[in-house]
Amino acid sequence: MATSFKWELRRGATVTGKWKQGRYRVEKLLGEGANGKVYLVQQGRTWYALKVGADAVDIQSEINVLQSIAKQKRNGLEPFLYDVDDLYGPDGKEYPFYIMRYVRGLTLADYFKKQGTEWFPLVGLNLLGKLSHLHEAGWVFGDLKIENVLVGDYGHVELVDFGGVTAKGKSIRQFTEIYDRGYWNGGPRSADERYDLFSFAVLCIQLHEPKQLHQLTLELLPQNRSADELQQIVESSQALKPIAGWIRKALAGGFMNAKDGYEAWRVLMHRRDTHRPSSTPGWLKGLAAASAILLVTSVYWLLRNML
Repeated sequence: MATSFKWELRRGATVTGKWKQGRYRVEKLLGEGANGKVYLVQQGRTWYALKVGADAVDIQSEINVLQSIAKQKRNGLEPFLYDVDDLYGPDGKEYPFYIMRYVRGLTLADYFKKQGTEWFPLVGLNLLGKLSHLHEAGWVFGDLKIENVLVGDYGHVELVDFGGVTAKGKSIRQFTEIYDRGYWNGGPRSADERYDLFSFAVLCIQLHEPKQLHQLTLELLPQNRSADELQQIVESSQALKPIAGWIRKALAGGFMNAKDGYEAWRVLMHRRDTHRPSSTPGWLKGLAAASAILLVTSVYWLLRNML
């Protein structure tokens, strides 16, 4: 989707906050969406992401969400927000911006292309964990899609772009049609935990059967869209067979909350491991290697301190 303003911040330019005088050097454009653009910027030796938008109301709404999340450290949500201010654009007008923690990682699709889909069970579990923490803090992510999830080393997951985050019980602020429960006539476009789980189920289909899902959106009239159509893709997919039951339940709103969905996914992973003892998934090998390295390092420093 196009942003509401056309200008760009050039690489090497310095952004100076109008009120707090914070200075940030622009490195590159990271992405753009419906209400703003995000740039990689540097202050001293630290990298941040700067989001600037034309609509002060939209940007302030995102800031309010991030400030609320910043108070929820106990819920496992690392604060994103670092600074809030206004800047002067190349056209001489003022635009609101905020600075957030820069997350290094790949989108889900890029990560699986590089590391292999055997990492999907772990990444899915970690993503459900992130959603569960967000829900416990009183929010629904809303615009859950492949582009808004970054994956780091060993399947570590971060949610990015909080433009769609909505307080529970409110109308979803921002969404992408193909992931939207209302688009599939699967329920209201309201912020409840089942909304995110529905989107998560569609995300699973999008990752494994993108061509079938795209074709379905082209063929169906709006009044004929339904979760049953999505389920037909799942049932015909060999790749989705291990999680078909979980997806069916999520599409039908069968999980009480995200934590319920997380626990069901974890049990599913355990069953897959015990049923296939001769096959070790790549992500388990990776975790085992990381644990071994950590153990060796710990022993080294312990012995060094004793000598």
